[in-house]
Amino acid sequence: MKLMPFLAALLFVPLAIAQVDLSGEWGQKMHEDAPERGGGPEIGDYTGLPINDRARMQADSWDADKWTLLEHQCEPHPADYAVRGPGSMRIWADMEPLTKEVTAWHTMIMWMNPERTIYMDDRPHPSQFAPHTWGGFSTGEWVDDMLKVTTTHLKEGWLRRNGLPRSEKAEMTEYFIRHGDALTVVTIVKDPVFLTEPLIRTSNWILNPGYAPTPQYCVPSREIDHPIGWVPHHLPGTNPWLYDYAVKNGFPRDAVRGGAETMYPEYQQKLEPERRR
Repeated sequence: MKLMPFLAALLFVPLAIAQVDLSGEWGQKMHEDAPERGGGPEIGDYTGLPINDRARMQADSWDADKWTLLEHQCEPHPADYAVRGPGSMRIWADMEPLTKEVTAWHTMIMWMNPERTIYMDDRPHPSQFAPHTWGGFSTGEWVDDMLKVTTTHLKEGWLRRNGLPRSEKAEMTEYFIRHGDALTVVTIVKDPVFLTEPLIRTSNWILNPGYAPTPQYCVPSREIDHPIGWVPHHLPGTNPWLYDYAVKNGFPRDAVRGGAETMYPEYQQKLEPERRR
């Protein structure tokens, strides 16, 4: 009978070892996709994204003057894009006082200081009619030494900061992977409205104990005078900057227009006849 507590302890060991402490202050590494994550992507650059015609048309119609409108000036990045935007990150845990079990993880990213909760207590996701937010509703579970996070109930957002949209029907799966002082977050976004295949991206951080999150305050103000009810946009076929990116870099126009086909190496064979002409 005395073996039972010992055997129970052995069964618990793999679970304890699998979990990794993600807490700390993390400095952003911008070596991957630095232009997109810093100043932002160029107009018309949809390269390598599995978008459909609806997403492409909406991005073609987008105008950056949107951010001058009072109602948009203080919008934070939604959870699926927050890790792509500029900003270091802080992660901390809620712990059950007696068992020391982590009941929730929290993240806060420097840009606009959005805070997000990842519940670890097996609670179900709310009804589809529950409110959607910038952070969405997230639950987590450990898969070996990776924290797998499932997020639903996201407000409508963006896939890229040049007008490519992401709908409120999208769902996101993330993997938080720590190797020593390095942290990688893998995001997988499925959107039945604007994507034909899952969009998979990775973002990286390095442990930075000296990083101190600072409050950010945003007060909307009138920057440019516009008529009442004005909505910044481009009618189909009237956006004059759509192909500047392709022309400047010598890329085929079709290649920068996105679509799942352009994600794969075989697409180069399709471009060969165009290059010979």
